[in-house]
Amino acid sequence: MRIDLNGDVGESFGRYTLGRDAALMPVLTSASIACGFHAGDPGVMRATVALAKAHRVAIGAHPGFPDLVGFGRRELAATPREVEDLVLYQVGALAAVAAAQGVRLRHVKPHGALYNQAARDPALAAAIATAVAAFDPSLILFGLSGSVLLEAGRRAGLSTAAEAFADRAYRADGTLVPRDRSGAVLTDAELVARRALEMVRERAVTAADGTRVALDIDTVCLHGDTPEAALMARRVRESLEAAGVVVAAAGAQAAS
Repeated sequence: MRIDLNGDVGESFGRYTLGRDAALMPVLTSASIACGFHAGDPGVMRATVALAKAHRVAIGAHPGFPDLVGFGRRELAATPREVEDLVLYQVGALAAVAAAQGVRLRHVKPHGALYNQAARDPALAAAIATAVAAFDPSLILFGLSGSVLLEAGRRAGLSTAAEAFADRAYRADGTLVPRDRSGAVLTDAELVARRALEMVRERAVTAADGTRVALDIDTVCLHGDTPEAALMARRVRESLEAAGVVVAAAGAQAAS
């Protein structure tokens, strides 16, 4: 068994620090870095790329809606062309910051509301896939397991990585419980570690109502802004490796 362990990072802004990226990064194999629209800024982007490079963590762009106030977690009525443009802009920005440090992007993972809308909206999913493929067709597109975003990525000729969330509750249809609902975000490190191992070994997760939901999974995500994210990441990785799971960046096998 083989799995990628990714985290959403680089989400500080100016004087405001969000998450503990320095503690989280050594445990990850892939890092999805905010690109300035929902969080992050040029200086944070530069510092986060440097941190990932120092720990040999694969780097990806984490583009979101232009919504700093709502942290990109509010749905916007953007057209497919607008989504294509904003994704291309953000991926290009992070790629430039990475190139200045001798690093190339490995993947793209939409953020927040953009991610969730694209999981169910074929037009928005196609817009994201089109932008990524136009920029660099070798990039891996991350998307929710079973989502139309992954289908759009494959149609665009991209490699894709099906994602599951160890620190989020699921609904019976395989989507995530909205963050404004009680219990949507899981903060117990031992519970999160058990769920991650369940996801990887059984290709399934238990939804909030007790339903067993099948998962096609290539990468497990932990959110950098979740309380005790670094502790949870360590426990998840320890649990996976103790079970004989190889934890490695998405696409690393093909690149080796």
